[in-house]
Amino acid sequence: MRKLLTLICLITIVGLLGCNTMAGAGKDIQRGGQAVSNSAEHVKSKM
Repeated sequence: MRKLLTLICLITIVGLLGCNTMAGAGKDIQRGGQAVSNSAEHVKSKM
């Protein structure tokens, strides 16, 4: 019973960490896209 409880706790912790990691990756990708968009607008305004 104790091993099962430990396993459930570990799975829960890994799941929560995975969600946090994916959220951080999403924000990084969004910032990268914004930088590309800003650069494109800058070049467009110079033309």
